[in-house]
Amino acid sequence: MIALALRLAVSGGRQAVARLLTIAAAAAVGVGLLLSTLAAVNAVGAANERVLWANTGAASRTESADVDPLWWRDHTPEYYDGRELLLIDVAATGPTSPVPPGLTRLPAAGEYYASPALAKLIRERPADQLADRFPGRLAGEIGDAALASPDSLVLVSGQDPGALAARPGARQVTTIATALPERCAGDCPGAGTRGDAMTLILSVVAGALLFPVVVFIGTATRLSAATREQRYAAMRLVGATPRQITLIAAAESTLAAAVGTVLGFLLFLLLRPLVATVPFTGDRFFVEDLILTTPQVLAVLLGVPLAAAVAARLALRRVTVSPLGVSRRATPEPPTAWRLAPLLGGLAELAWFVGRRPETTNGQTAAYLTGFLVIMLGLVIAGPWLTMAAARAVAARTGRPATLIAVRRLADDPRAGFRSVAGLVLALFVTTATVAIIGTIDTNRGTLSGDPQTRTAVELGAMGDEPPMAVSVPEPVLAELRAVPGFEGLALAHANPDGLGHDPADPGDRWAPLLTVCTDLAQVPVVGHCAPGAAVAAVPAYGFLSLTTRQATQWPSAPITAEAAAGLPVQSIYVTTDGSTAARERVRTILSRAFPDQHARMVQDWGSAQQKQLAGWRQLADVVLLTTLPIAGCSLAVSVVAGLSDRRRPFAMLRLTGAPLRLLQRVVGLESTLPLLVVSVIAIGTGFGAAAMFLKSQMHYDLVSPGAAFFALVLLGLAASLGIIASTLPLLKRITGPEAARNG
Repeated sequence: MIALALRLAVSGGRQAVARLLTIAAAAAVGVGLLLSTLAAVNAVGAANERVLWANTGAASRTESADVDPLWWRDHTPEYYDGRELLLIDVAATGPTSPVPPGLTRLPAAGEYYASPALAKLIRERPADQLADRFPGRLAGEIGDAALASPDSLVLVSGQDPGALAARPGARQVTTIATALPERCAGDCPGAGTRGDAMTLILSVVAGALLFPVVVFIGTATRLSAATREQRYAAMRLVGATPRQITLIAAAESTLAAAVGTVLGFLLFLLLRPLVATVPFTGDRFFVEDLILTTPQVLAVLLGVPLAAAVAARLALRRVTVSPLGVSRRATPEPPTAWRLAPLLGGLAELAWFVGRRPETTNGQTAAYLTGFLVIMLGLVIAGPWLTMAAARAVAARTGRPATLIAVRRLADDPRAGFRSVAGLVLALFVTTATVAIIGTIDTNRGTLSGDPQTRTAVELGAMGDEPPMAVSVPEPVLAELRAVPGFEGLALAHANPDGLGHDPADPGDRWAPLLTVCTDLAQVPVVGHCAPGAAVAAVPAYGFLSLTTRQATQWPSAPITAEAAAGLPVQSIYVTTDGSTAARERVRTILSRAFPDQHARMVQDWGSAQQKQLAGWRQLADVVLLTTLPIAGCSLAVSVVAGLSDRRRPFAMLRLTGAPLRLLQRVVGLESTLPLLVVSVIAIGTGFGAAAMFLKSQMHYDLVSPGAAFFALVLLGLAASLGIIASTLPLLKRITGPEAARNG
């Protein structure tokens, strides 16, 4: 029976071969994209495992190895031009002190090892912008085993044991970490990307990519469906059993899908170097981290052909139920309103979790991913009923021949009408939800504004101190800062031991405000200004660290003289420059050398991790858009062409009876345009609703409407879809000639 099925699959000439090739191509594209997404999820975990060693100094770890202790001090975070550096100081106490991965030996005092990317920066950039922060000499490069990405900036510096022991944050260890400490929760130094959050996002992306591909495969499977239905119905009428027909139909599609699956794996291998360059997490992946697990390989190898077989079975189920009805072109049963249940159920699930967000990441993945997938499935299931309802409504209000023919056919067989636009409807839902979520997060978390790159600050507190310590600042350091080319202003923020201007009732005012002499504050107007006639201002710490400018803010005066405030220890140094990388990094280098136990950070650094994450999410949104829309367009084109091919004889008969070609073209155009527009509006509205509930539940954000660019993109996508439909209409003239009426 299988041999007969394979012979029938190619016995229809070029049309049958074209159908099989289309199914294989759809499967190849889908499998390649799916494997790439799965590999990216695996790569996030692999990248995190590479940097677990950086958690060696965490206080919650236990030490039990019988080796010479190793002094360990993590000086993270440090930055260069908006990129975070991982800096580790080590000092061996004996020959058996443990060695971190990526190193063949521990650096001696006065030596350091750097990652290839950081070593390149050290060699290429002027020393006063970067290299001067690291006393000693570059002894070698750190191997890939210790790096999350080829772009990672990591440095391990050798120190004298006695000197390092006196530094704040230093502790002795006897083992190198291979797992996160119990109380880390993914936020420890060097813990890497929040793999749980990234897995959630990539899982949603995988679902978003998979659904349009499944629709594309199903659409390709239905090519020449009418001809095959007639053939299978004839076989049923001469004695073939439903099981035999099912086997024949499944074998055809399974063969093409199996070939496409193999090609998809080859496509994945070709895409790996390209996927590795996509900064899903803000940095590139190592190509070798983009791997697949055995269960994933088996699931795809077996699942895609099985899905194609199921799609073929569903596409031709009328044959096995009523072969006589197929032969006589019986009208199929109309869809019922129960088809709305999955769509409403998916929306109800997301609504349920508003105010009830699961505590664990696995729980959140199950809640939100399931909700979005059920909604996408619900749109596909509800589409035919929505198409039928819209067609009946239009039929009751029109008298034009082309419109009546189109809507009557849609009302009689809405499944066929919706099938052509199902992929595009899903793409619009995914696009709407993705853009709405990313845009709202962007708006609420804020982008750096007011030219923050010109602002540099150093928080003069040893790591772990709350609030930061206060120290004295030598005058030569201030003079060196003022001598930097591009320097614009400098203000010293002094400690406030008496709590002047402190409001304990304000929950955002955790510590007493800093005291700044007004003549200093006038040099950095981006922070704000003093009241007229005031000598000293009480400026909260967030006034210096804000991601937005505060030029219009007038800070309250402090009841202290300028001389008395200037005599207090300094808690923060605030510097503004002309914004050039050279000026900013020279300032940072000076502060890093002068205060090696504190962190010299620019205002942009406080937002750099957040901005990098948002940039990665926007990258994912672009991937979804640029992938789903073309696939949906291909699905639409294949479906319209398939519909024309299946109805060659009816259209040819209409032409023979006098129907003009233009009338038939309007009929075909309306049959695709009506469900496209109606269900697209519902898909876009559903996307906004799902995004709003996800944002409210997960992040407590209210939905922010996308900008004009989104609506322009939607209109462009719909216009392109209408263009695809229009491009298929000239086929009517070629396939509806007199010979089609004779041979159909």
